[in-house]
Amino acid sequence: MLYANARSAREERSRQRYSLQDFTLVRVSLVKGKGGWKVGSIQALNNYYHEAIDQAARGSVVSVFRLLRRFFKGEEPAPELFDYIVQAVEQLSTAQPERTFLQMLTQVHILAELGYVDNQLLPNALQNRTLAGLNTTSYSETDERTIEKLYTQAVSVSHL
Repeated sequence: MLYANARSAREERSRQRYSLQDFTLVRVSLVKGKGGWKVGSIQALNNYYHEAIDQAARGSVVSVFRLLRRFFKGEEPAPELFDYIVQAVEQLSTAQPERTFLQMLTQVHILAELGYVDNQLLPNALQNRTLAGLNTTSYSETDERTIEKLYTQAVSVSHL
């Protein structure tokens, strides 16, 4: 994750105004300045919050982005993690029967990629990081408790 400054983005005449909203996937050109990164040109591709099907889906999108803001520091590239997050947020913004479980599983996978969770502790059926076609009805309450335990342990260990 990278933080960048955009000048006068809130002004009505700004062309970047609508592209710089929260929860938006953008294509952006950045310039490294003395004080940090600056936004050059920007193109909005998708706003996951606005595309979410209902209030629960918007809550899932917000929850994933909060986790990202909390745990991502620095400027290290992670293209595989980025692709996973885009796929997961697209999936969570649609209708899901077991939304809470998928949301927690997504967050645990993100934390595992960042090194806060050991992948070997995940149940074997949940170690696959693709959410598309995931049959959430075949998982037991034990799996759900394991995911919740891993999440709370990772958050407490991180001290963030």
